[in-house]
Amino acid sequence: MVKAIEIRDLHVTLGREASRVHVLNGITLSVAAGEAVGLVGASGSGKSTLLMVMAGLEQAERGQVLVAGEDFTSMDEDSLARFRGKHIGIVFQSFHLIPTMTALENVAVPLELADHSDPFGRAEQELKAVGLSHRLHHFPAELSGGEQQRVALARAMAPDPTLLFADEPTGNLDEANGLAIVDLLFALKRERQTTLVLVTHDSGLAARCDRTIRLRSGHIDA
Repeated sequence: MVKAIEIRDLHVTLGREASRVHVLNGITLSVAAGEAVGLVGASGSGKSTLLMVMAGLEQAERGQVLVAGEDFTSMDEDSLARFRGKHIGIVFQSFHLIPTMTALENVAVPLELADHSDPFGRAEQELKAVGLSHRLHHFPAELSGGEQQRVALARAMAPDPTLLFADEPTGNLDEANGLAIVDLLFALKRERQTTLVLVTHDSGLAARCDRTIRLRSGHIDA
């Protein structure tokens, strides 16, 4: 089995002094290349923090985090940012689009930062892939929630990442738009053989993954 992610004895503590909270306590797990894994558990169980560590957006206090063969625990912020730009796509619950930029510009930004040879051509291609060829020049405020999440998904997939992380991708959407986004997410994952890790409260969404990992109070609930 080729491992996309390998985590060994991971500990994460947030806050300082009296307000310090142990969010993850000795997490050990592996994710195979091309696998879809759902992280589930009650609010505060540590699932979003675990996803952020895998994406290189949160640092481990102790333990080892290997992603696509790279040891995150030995990389500085600049190295992590460069790695994310090439290998990782992230979709958040709240879209995180830049309000003063069009859909096309929002998708092109990370490509420009990565020195892509044709950022706007690639961005247009990705927006067409998520069904938004008619909304290229619209601003986020002119788009529905479902359309904004499609833009966010196009932005995440534009660099052709090997790993895709999604944190409650349907959390701000109604049932119909949520289902459409999920269908699109898994279709793109299959088409591009991307490793997918998603955090969700939706048992139906989790059931579509190859495997579900349940967290409870910072531990994997065996």
